[in-house]
Amino acid sequence: MIKVTALTANRDDPASRFRIRQFIRPLARFGIDVREHYLPITRYRRQPLASLALLMRLPGVAASRTSDITWFRRELIPERSTLEHLAGGRRIFDVDDAIWLLRDSGFSEKIVASCDGVIAGNSWLAEYYQKLGKQVWVVPSSVDTGVWRPAMTTSTSPWIIGWSGTASNLRYLQLIEEPLAQFLAQHSGTRLRVVCDRRPEFKLVPPGSWEFIEWSRETEVESIQTMNVGLMPLEDSDWARGKCAFKMLLYMACGLPVVVSPVGVNRELLKRAEIGFAAVEPNEWFDSLRQLFEDQTLSTRFGAAGRRLVEAEYSVDANVPRLVKIFQQVC
Repeated sequence: MIKVTALTANRDDPASRFRIRQFIRPLARFGIDVREHYLPITRYRRQPLASLALLMRLPGVAASRTSDITWFRRELIPERSTLEHLAGGRRIFDVDDAIWLLRDSGFSEKIVASCDGVIAGNSWLAEYYQKLGKQVWVVPSSVDTGVWRPAMTTSTSPWIIGWSGTASNLRYLQLIEEPLAQFLAQHSGTRLRVVCDRRPEFKLVPPGSWEFIEWSRETEVESIQTMNVGLMPLEDSDWARGKCAFKMLLYMACGLPVVVSPVGVNRELLKRAEIGFAAVEPNEWFDSLRQLFEDQTLSTRFGAAGRRLVEAEYSVDANVPRLVKIFQQVC
């Protein structure tokens, strides 16, 4: 039995849920016992909550002292190196964003210096941490395809263009507000759906042509299953290249065609199979949506191909063996 202490962010943090928590039961079948310690508070970036969060980290760090491996979900306190060097056993740093770009303190490099290896969400992240002389493994962000799956029945009205994400990423959706507004205005029976922890503010999209669904664990799957197409716009930047295309993978797991910015992992997925369209210019976003709206056969084909790709390479079942090998190697 390999004992692992996982130090994650909070109950609803996407990386904690999908990169670590959903693997706990599958790993147990391979003799890897993962015990997770997450914080009961969700916002602790600034003082005095940062100091409170640091105190709340102590039981998890103490528990790690009796483990074979400590599995960090990024840093313990946002954008800082704090107690990581006190954790017990071998240490693995799990990262799914280009967090070294957040500030110039070198906090992630300091943490990695005290770790025995890095699990990166994509090859671009891996290349950066390999320069630090550490062992690096690539494990893509993964989807539980038994939970995230196509809806049993398909609604025909309205035709829903969907975006799901955290409030910090709403700025990407707003980059394509103009072509979205134009498409919705010219195609009756269509609607934009935004699933988020904060209601967006649109300047161009008419109020009656979109809906807001506040994110919750209870409704997150259904809110995507009942979309007709999934959007993932990004800017062309190093920060965006560090992203792991996770919302795109959720759409694909639910059998949706996608329209996405061809940046980072998004571009890689588009090359793997015919799953949707790449869009950069406003007219490309508009035309991509138009083609999918007018050709249901094309939409269905793209959605099925995306589902197959996720099952084969980006599912929990496909990637739990990678983690097993990593933990065995580290021990």
